[in-house]
Amino acid sequence: MKTRAHIKVTGRVQGVYFRSTAREVAMEMGITGWVRNVPDGSVEIVAEGEKEKIEKFIKWCWKGPPLAIVENVEVKWEEYKNEFKSFEVRYR
Repeated sequence: MKTRAHIKVTGRVQGVYFRSTAREVAMEMGITGWVRNVPDGSVEIVAEGEKEKIEKFIKWCWKGPPLAIVENVEVKWEEYKNEFKSFEVRYR
């Protein structure tokens, strides 16, 4: 079953290659969507794909790249929209 997740990752997640690594991980998993930094210091992600792959991606978000210190991951499940062709880093 395909689904969509709106994810907010907080902690030390900017300036640690979180966005670029998230893109690599998502693309390896066949997940589409986007990732961007938010002015409050968090990282926002919209991810679409198979539910089990999205769940695995969320587990990765709790760890992040080596320099990240993840404090929290909030997930809002949404209806799958088939909105994206790839996974991109957005710059506001």
